[in-house]
Amino acid sequence: MTHAFDKDFWERRWRDGGAGSMGGNPPNPYLARETGGLTPGTALDAGCGGGAEAIWLAARGWHVTAADISSEALARAAARAAASGAGGAGGAGERLRWVEADLRVWSPDERFDLVMTHYAHPAMPQLEFYDRIAGWVAPGGTLLIVGHLDIPGSTGHGHHPPAEASATAAAVTARLDGAAWEIVTAEEHHRTLTGRGDRAVPLHDVVVRATRRR
Repeated sequence: MTHAFDKDFWERRWRDGGAGSMGGNPPNPYLARETGGLTPGTALDAGCGGGAEAIWLAARGWHVTAADISSEALARAAARAAASGAGGAGGAGERLRWVEADLRVWSPDERFDLVMTHYAHPAMPQLEFYDRIAGWVAPGGTLLIVGHLDIPGSTGHGHHPPAEASATAAAVTARLDGAAWEIVTAEEHHRTLTGRGDRAVPLHDVVVRATRRR
């Protein structure tokens, strides 16, 4: 199946319920492990989807800009924040900003202490997307990438991502100049989620965390 990964694709996927399981999942398990020791500051969630990771960070003191191309996804994320108590005035609600943006062309007007992405697939080659968001990390800041591992025949969230939407840890870290970045984590994992009808959904993950030296 060919994936355009453009705005129409993601609006349909969220509107038709195809991304429903993603919208209801808890925060990615790598998030707490990789960011738990960081001092809260400013963060960008690139391709925030249902907002679980952005809400988790905001509840822990981060000021989060959560960007996604899909208005349907952002509406669900805002509703989830409100239901969790994080969407209103005061507290975490004031630390969350939802932005509808095409990450191929949109650029923030600041750099962030943390830039993260979890399974985001824009309409551009995956490694080029990672190059792009890496440029939004402030000196001393952290880049956290969680993506689909490039395994032939692997699935992610119940669909088959094309090769250009996947990556290996080695492919991701090879794009990060050693003079500018310190690689903290570069791992590949296999785990299983419970999908609709209690169906087991295998995930093959790549996790890369790096600190910008300058």
